[in-house]
Amino acid sequence: MTMRSTKIVATIGPASDAHIDQLIALGVDVFRLNFSHGSQEEHKQRVKRIRRAAGRHRRFVAVLADMQGPKIRIRGFSSPSVELKNDAPFCIDASIDEHSGDATKVGTTWTRLSAQVSPGDKLLLGDGLIELDVTGIGPHRVECRVVSGGTLSANAGINKRGGGLSAPALTEKDSSDIEFACSLPVDYVAISFPRDAADMREARRLVHAFDTSCGLVAKLERAEAVDSTDAMRELILASDAVMVARGDLGIEIGDAALVAVQKRLIGLARSLNRSVITATQMMQSMIEHPKPTRAEVMDVANAVLDGTDAVMLSAETATGRYPQETVRSMVEIIEGAERHSQFNVASPIDPTCEAIDEAIARAATEVAANLDGVTAIACLTASGNTPQLMSRVASNPPIFAFADNPRTLARVALYRGVHPVLFDTRPIDHDEINQSAIDWLKRHHVVKSGERVVLTKGDYHNVQGGTNALKILQVS
Repeated sequence: MTMRSTKIVATIGPASDAHIDQLIALGVDVFRLNFSHGSQEEHKQRVKRIRRAAGRHRRFVAVLADMQGPKIRIRGFSSPSVELKNDAPFCIDASIDEHSGDATKVGTTWTRLSAQVSPGDKLLLGDGLIELDVTGIGPHRVECRVVSGGTLSANAGINKRGGGLSAPALTEKDSSDIEFACSLPVDYVAISFPRDAADMREARRLVHAFDTSCGLVAKLERAEAVDSTDAMRELILASDAVMVARGDLGIEIGDAALVAVQKRLIGLARSLNRSVITATQMMQSMIEHPKPTRAEVMDVANAVLDGTDAVMLSAETATGRYPQETVRSMVEIIEGAERHSQFNVASPIDPTCEAIDEAIARAATEVAANLDGVTAIACLTASGNTPQLMSRVASNPPIFAFADNPRTLARVALYRGVHPVLFDTRPIDHDEINQSAIDWLKRHHVVKSGERVVLTKGDYHNVQGGTNALKILQVS
């Protein structure tokens, strides 16, 4: 059994649809469905294939449905693309229709664009490679000068340096897709472009109308979401996990600022008992090449050393030429980084606890880190909350989440250092439960005679938040 702590999220698409079995065997822990592409029926069939393949491999794999969100885009051109020249005038006009754009003008899907920018603002198109200076504002139109030109294709995204282009986080399409995703069901729903905690609370209300077991991920990709510690903190607390979505976020705040923001978000999420995914262009060159660059190796390794729960692959596995090689490379990089002597991430600064299960989780990780001979933590859990709390403060030894609910086990597959185990206590005599957990760990060569296991559980089975006991067990 692999003891890799950092998890891998892989995006499913045309390049990986036929390789789900192999990707699970290689070590993918979470599959991402990108609802910006594909039909609902295509996603439904993907979830079925993922569940079947995970069953064949006797693994619990999470499914994350990533909503499209209110992407603010340009419209199209009379040709597939146009070439913008430096210092040339260019106009973005909401009154221009879908196919009437050219090298001097283009339409936009966001009719309020002219009301949210001012002369002197900088607009970035596509992946931020094309930069425009706003020179004037008119009814429904934004006059610009091209600062950095290049090839511009239809439907490219529009970002404003420093943020400020604000649209509701949940579109009509998102609402429909959330209801559909929850019916499948999926394990997590990711919300794109949330402005603040209120957006996430509205998303939670909508998600919980269909599935109260589904976790909520905030994709942090607006400048407003990260412009202060308070803004980050409120968004993190309103979510079950956050994604450092470095594409749009990097465009809005600049790549130089992104480095510190990524590290701050990972540390803050951990201290607030939330999981965190680091995403976007982690192995970008492997879309076309079978080996990563040295810079990509360092990028993934640094996210691991910062304590991220998971690293994510997007186009690399969705449309790239080498999805299996990419996952294999990412596993090797993670394992190499985790062998580093500094991999153990520091505990949160605030030692206080708000609940009994949090106190037990903290105590278990402290004992495991400091008592000689402890080689595993066994956590009997109903909701998965206690192993998540443990994963905030421990890297070694590994944490095993023992549960009889497949939904719980799929959800904990995202948590750093947590390994899901199907464990039905109903046929086991109450006095034999502890030994049964130890026996499972022995059968799977996790522990051996003479070693110790820290075990946590509650007095009553299937009670959320009911963990109230810690035992130190000798393996005989």
